[in-house]
Amino acid sequence: MQPKQRILNAPVYQPGKPIDDVKREYGLTEVIKLASNENPYGSSPKAKEAIAAQLDNLAIYPDGASLSLRWDLAEFLGVKPAQLIFGNGSDENLLMISRAYLSEGTNTVMASPTFSQYRSNAIIEGAELIEVPLKNGVHDLDAMAAAINEQTRVVWVCNPNNPSGTIVTTAELESFLKKVPQNVLVVLDEAYYEYVVDPEYPQTVPMLADYPNLIILRTFSKIYGLATLRVGYGIASEELVSQLEHVREPFNTGTLGQVAARAALHDQDFVKNCRERNREGMKQFTDAFEEWGLDYYPSQTNFILVNLNRDSDEVFKKLLSQGIIIRSGNALGHPGYQRITIGTPEQNEKVLSVLKDIVTGALK
Repeated sequence: MQPKQRILNAPVYQPGKPIDDVKREYGLTEVIKLASNENPYGSSPKAKEAIAAQLDNLAIYPDGASLSLRWDLAEFLGVKPAQLIFGNGSDENLLMISRAYLSEGTNTVMASPTFSQYRSNAIIEGAELIEVPLKNGVHDLDAMAAAINEQTRVVWVCNPNNPSGTIVTTAELESFLKKVPQNVLVVLDEAYYEYVVDPEYPQTVPMLADYPNLIILRTFSKIYGLATLRVGYGIASEELVSQLEHVREPFNTGTLGQVAARAALHDQDFVKNCRERNREGMKQFTDAFEEWGLDYYPSQTNFILVNLNRDSDEVFKKLLSQGIIIRSGNALGHPGYQRITIGTPEQNEKVLSVLKDIVTGALK
């Protein structure tokens, strides 16, 4: 069999290590997974009730247009229903954008390190990669704007950025958008939008009126706690959405995902509570890191990237032996660092206890 050669150059995505694997490998009965930026508080009870109400309908294909969710989400966001496109998680939205606009002879601009799927999709489509290093963990938007040329078709801005957790501000983003040619698509990946508390973070939906070359990506996988159901969405001009619909797979979001997302959307008290508890958990980590003199990036997400000044993979393995799964910075372009999802207060304390033993040398 002879696949396209370039797909073999695209890295295979490496998710966080599964809990059951760690239990088997280390003979453990309890494992804390803080590797994949999942919501430790689960999902809204309303979403669970909506799923249960659909269990007799599993033999019926889902609504391919996600109409009920589309109408509710459009009203919630203050946009037209035709300005929304839904995907099997944000990952599929990224794939659709790459498939629609990237090809051999074109290029795409992104930060480095950032979310790995921008890079992988571009490689698969045969586009040239222009990667601009982060500046103090933040997108260097001036350098990214300067890197755009006549072959550029897509620019990716992950805000907040994964894995650093940092943001670009309203002023920085507006200055950048003014520099980007109108025929270059700007993708604002806002997967962690609902976790942000910084007042300098841009509210981007109103910007669509001035920048028709803009698409905003969000998801129900993070704060809404519906990661297993895979519902992501894009917000853009009607024309841009119409173009992307040509590469969207039929029935790409399932009925359970649609009804759960719709119910979760109507439970903003749950979202608010998760955001507040996340900031409290974040403070548990930052207080400890300050006390221990460790460098970390200020995060507006539900994870934090910290420099333990040790080999990332070795720290990762030590934590695994204690029943804790995080992400090694080696896999994320940040050697020496660890990315830790914010958990419950009890989970956070357990992680910090083990990290303290590593930092002080008590855990060899």
